[in-house]
Amino acid sequence: MATLAEIRAKLREQESRTSTQTSDNSIYPFWNIKEGDTSVLRFLPDADPTNTFFWRERAMIKLPFQGVKGGDGKELIVQVPCMEMYGESCPVLNEVRGWFKDSSLEDMGRKYWKKRSYLFQGFVVDNPLHEDSTPENPIRRFIIGPQIFTLVKDALMDPDMEELPTDYTAGLDFRLKKSSKGGYADYSTSSWARRTRPLDDKEMQAINTNGLFNLNDFLPKKPGDIEVKIIKEMFEASVDGEAYDEDRFGNYFRPYGLAQKTGDPVAPDVAPPTVTKEEAAEVLPDEEPAPVKTKAAPKADAPAEANGNNANDILAMIRARQSAD
Repeated sequence: MATLAEIRAKLREQESRTSTQTSDNSIYPFWNIKEGDTSVLRFLPDADPTNTFFWRERAMIKLPFQGVKGGDGKELIVQVPCMEMYGESCPVLNEVRGWFKDSSLEDMGRKYWKKRSYLFQGFVVDNPLHEDSTPENPIRRFIIGPQIFTLVKDALMDPDMEELPTDYTAGLDFRLKKSSKGGYADYSTSSWARRTRPLDDKEMQAINTNGLFNLNDFLPKKPGDIEVKIIKEMFEASVDGEAYDEDRFGNYFRPYGLAQKTGDPVAPDVAPPTVTKEEAAEVLPDEEPAPVKTKAAPKADAPAEANGNNANDILAMIRARQSAD
């Protein structure tokens, strides 16, 4: 049996770890820069030698709920990993894919489609943001959406690029410029620098002192069988318009900002995945396209939004399809 001193030491260690996680601002929130501003980034390699690329792919699904059970009805979002990120079948997408065969269910399908993004690391060479604080380690992490990622990928396929942009001596900086299009943030005018730039002494010292991140460590932990079952149940509850049930789901997946209950005798061995403040606030410029849109149905048969009576109609159609299958 542990002594009182050991228990206190363990509690202090947990408090320290929690404090570090909640105050971690290693993720650079480039989406907060003003329209017309440019952030200059320098991407770095992944510390994992088995990773061919200098990024890791993330695939998340956002599950909206009508508030918390027993609380207010303000909509909240719970993010869960898409199992296809781990090369396995995803219970949510298995259901949603069939909805795209019916034009009246397409909007609902897009709502639950996976959101793909990419995790990079590197230096913020030129920062137009006035951040309250910056991490001691200047190597930051970047959550990049498909629009920016396409620019990165296309450049790598360009025969005129002779060296990897992450090379310490012959690499390139990336100029991330924010504009707007159709009322949304647009980064399509971002570009690579025309000239190579070797890392300076300060940047090399940061790498030698802190080391590079293993990007895989910052991906969501692969859900086990129980977590996959919970994801399916949460998805069904979300589609049915239910409130988030903290007693039922809180030990597995939680929305950002919802304090965790303690003293639950049936809590799982693994703590529920958390979403950082930065990830909760991120506004990616675009998302992975959902399956190809079917031929439009007559306007009267295609509800525009999943709310009010339209939501009930959509649920009825979904359940009818399930019964037919």
